[in-house]
Amino acid sequence: MSEAVRHSPARAVVIGGSMAGMLAAAAVKDQVGSVEIIECHDLPEGPGPRVGVPQAVHIHLLQSGGVAALEELLPGVIDQLAAAGAHRIPVTTNMIIYSPEGWYRRWRRATHRLMTASRDLTDHVVREQVLKEPHVNVRTRSRAIGLLGDGRRVTGVRIRTSGEGEGERETELRADLVIDASGRASRLPQWLAELGIGGLAEDRVDSGLVYASRMYRAPVPTHGWPVVSVNADPRLPGPASAGGILPIEGDRWHVSLMGAPGGQPTRDADAFEPFARTLRHPIIADLLARAEPLTDVSITHSTANRRHYYERLRAWPEGLVALGDSVAAFNPVYGQGLSVIAQGALALRELARGGLVPGFSRRAQRAIARPVEAAWALTVGQDIHFATTTGKSPRFTDRLLQRYVNRLSLTATGSFRTATALTDVLTLHAPPTSLIRPGVLLSALVGPLRPQLKGPQFTPEELALLDGVRGRS
Repeated sequence: MSEAVRHSPARAVVIGGSMAGMLAAAAVKDQVGSVEIIECHDLPEGPGPRVGVPQAVHIHLLQSGGVAALEELLPGVIDQLAAAGAHRIPVTTNMIIYSPEGWYRRWRRATHRLMTASRDLTDHVVREQVLKEPHVNVRTRSRAIGLLGDGRRVTGVRIRTSGEGEGERETELRADLVIDASGRASRLPQWLAELGIGGLAEDRVDSGLVYASRMYRAPVPTHGWPVVSVNADPRLPGPASAGGILPIEGDRWHVSLMGAPGGQPTRDADAFEPFARTLRHPIIADLLARAEPLTDVSITHSTANRRHYYERLRAWPEGLVALGDSVAAFNPVYGQGLSVIAQGALALRELARGGLVPGFSRRAQRAIARPVEAAWALTVGQDIHFATTTGKSPRFTDRLLQRYVNRLSLTATGSFRTATALTDVLTLHAPPTSLIRPGVLLSALVGPLRPQLKGPQFTPEELALLDGVRGRS
């Protein structure tokens, strides 16, 4: 059969058994005879920690745009997550958010639903559903060390495998499609250069935020409990700081605190709650005073936004696609990473349904770049306004746009219409350009229709639960 009419390759190889790797396998599994996932480490049997995922100890959520994409890729997986203990969070009905412009209202009408769970649980449920396919296999303790082929076509990967008592051995694994989902540590730029493909553009924008996280036993049942978030305000003097509490499975709170250079959190467990009290509002510290810590404090410095513009390269080989953090990694404070991966994998699947015909790989890379671009505009558009940020400085147009976004955020504290327009974008359901529609511009001009809240908006039932906790302490 000629290359031009081949629609179903014999094998796809995915580099990396991460969330991106599993969703890449889900995207192409119906179009290939077999999928081989190359993973450096052993994978846990259940919802346990996976080696090589240090970010798993920090809070994770799926924006509603990511929820929709994940359900499209793996029908039924959202119900499986919920059955395993993940929380569906109505936006903004079950969210207590202190933005730089004030407290967001908990509107009775929910516009979207987020999913919150530990990263270990989310990985497990997705991995279990993907690997139940008999033609999807994981080759553990194996590392991709290079690409096979040339600058026109990639034909597989070279791998190095280590076995117990067997030492290391190198082999070649042939494939019709190679998907790099190896994350921030991806060596794809180097491999492309070895194939004679250069000129790759890269951006790195780093606010310097450090993350400190730990798990708590919640003092209240977490079913129906709201997300709590205190956002950083780049206009304030001194180092930026922020924090959030996500209700997760097992009646636990997953808590992350963030601080910029000059005011960064540490591993000191005794300093965790005092740091939370230094945020723009003490609500997180007040809640933690009622909760029981379950873990030590985990720290990460890897919060930079980093992007490779593979879609802009003049030459791109057939048989190669990159997905996930190997394409773009985001400051986790905005909660976009998992959702962008899911949307990119869905875009890959839609193109794969047309067959791996000539030009497929380039079209797929450009399609994957679209949700990346939307999230990049959101995250970098915020980070460049912090005084500690390196890699990019705000221009006049950036400052003008930020003033408009600030006005929208202020309006959203007292306008359901504006709050919906903002959350449509923040949850990755609408592009940032939707914020300049005439109706949204008009609402920003009019401003908030209700007076600002003076503090966090707990329901009477939530206050009763908290008062009961205080009474027992």
